Amino acid sequence: MGRIVVIGAGLGAMAAAARLAVAGHTVTVYERTSTYGGAVGRFARDGFAFDTGPGLLHLPAVYRDLFVKTGKKPLEECVGLSQVDPAARHVFADGTRVDLPNASRAGTVAALDAALGAGAGERWGDFLVRAREAWDRTRRPLLEEPQPADPKALAREPYPALKAGLLRRPTRTLAQVGERELRDPRLTALLGAYAEAYGFPAATAPASAAVLPYMEQTFGSWYVAGGIRALADAVYERCRERRVEFVFGAPVDEVVTGGGRATGVRLESGETVAADHVVAGAPVPALYREQVVPWERADEWPAFQGHGTGRLTVLLALRGAREEGAVHRTVVHGDGSRPAVTVLRPDDPALRPDADHESVTVSACVDPAPGQDWAELAGRLVEAAARAVPGLAERLLWQEVRTPEDVREATGTPEVPGPALADAGGGWLPAANLSPVPGLYFAGGWSHPGGGLAHAGMSGALVAGLIVEGAEFRGSQ
Repeated sequence: MGRIVVIGAGLGAMAAAARLAVAGHTVTVYERTSTYGGAVGRFARDGFAFDTGPGLLHLPAVYRDLFVKTGKKPLEECVGLSQVDPAARHVFADGTRVDLPNASRAGTVAALDAALGAGAGERWGDFLVRAREAWDRTRRPLLEEPQPADPKALAREPYPALKAGLLRRPTRTLAQVGERELRDPRLTALLGAYAEAYGFPAATAPASAAVLPYMEQTFGSWYVAGGIRALADAVYERCRERRVEFVFGAPVDEVVTGGGRATGVRLESGETVAADHVVAGAPVPALYREQVVPWERADEWPAFQGHGTGRLTVLLALRGAREEGAVHRTVVHGDGSRPAVTVLRPDDPALRPDADHESVTVSACVDPAPGQDWAELAGRLVEAAARAVPGLAERLLWQEVRTPEDVREATGTPEVPGPALADAGGGWLPAANLSPVPGLYFAGGWSHPGGGLAHAGMSGALVAGLIVEGAEFRGSQ
């Protein structure tokens, strides 16, 4: 068994660490900040608590598998999990509202017909059939297997084009899918919001992003009691149980190489730590930008650059209890001048001082470029949230704004990675788990299969498989 050094303590990195430790390796995690979790952070004040990263979990089977493979206690004995129902309330620009049930296609079709008019649900259902075809074509290579050395198959669009007579009309972007197939601006906005939640603008995201609403509406949305930070706590504790060592406040300055492969890391303190394998859980763009990873051709790989989207989050401490009929998640759609705004209102006693108060998280994907007027943008988000939270202005005690610069401080980059998508010549694929430097592996949201809690957990499983079983590892069967 070997010595493994892991750079960063995000969810993907910790998932890899726990699996490698169970396989008998000696694993040490070096984290530049004072805590674990990466983007899965927590802010607490005056008895209120908030997740500063993701607020919901999709595909919990990923973490169920992690806990089954790394210990005796299953996931549900370590955290409380509950399905969010309705999955979301959507408030459209024209004032129309619709509550979509969790993981029920028939219920979704009925709800859309009732709210948007007869035929709306059928069009959405037909779209989901085509989205499922794209899912079936890409599920294994995009999620369950390491990225192939030659990803040509993933450079083609898997979403089936509509047939018009003898001709097939190509739909190259998600926005075109909405315009041509859904034929209702509200359904188009609904479709776009699923991509925007991952930082993908519908106007540029490939049609294959149709798998995102398919995944959520098929497998459901889940809430972790105490917030998603509780999941990070559980994964960290599982790592400790498996004798993974964590060293906090220890930035890695350089991956050390010798004989044509990674042989360890050099810390900011100057100490060199030898390793048989190095797993980098830090954002791949930052690793190359800061020259931690020695590869002179990094600029030739566009996937390292990301897609230029960050996340602005406003944490609201409110007086007064949630009103009757309140829902966990509301998506307030924009009118073209702003993106969709997500409002999370978990009915969780762990996140509020008492039953007469409420913690609310409001977020939207934004341009992370320096110089933005974050206070003005945050104000617009709160205005949008007022459409989801009655009496918000009168109930507001205080607010905390988390900008893309705060995300940079926590993770190393202001951008938020999205999951891997097919098409566009491979331009929507993240870095492969096998790096160009032998002995160095990438795990976490900036590596295959991309961003999101479930995808990060999958990356950890893939990296562990590659180290334990070798480069021929093809994922779980």
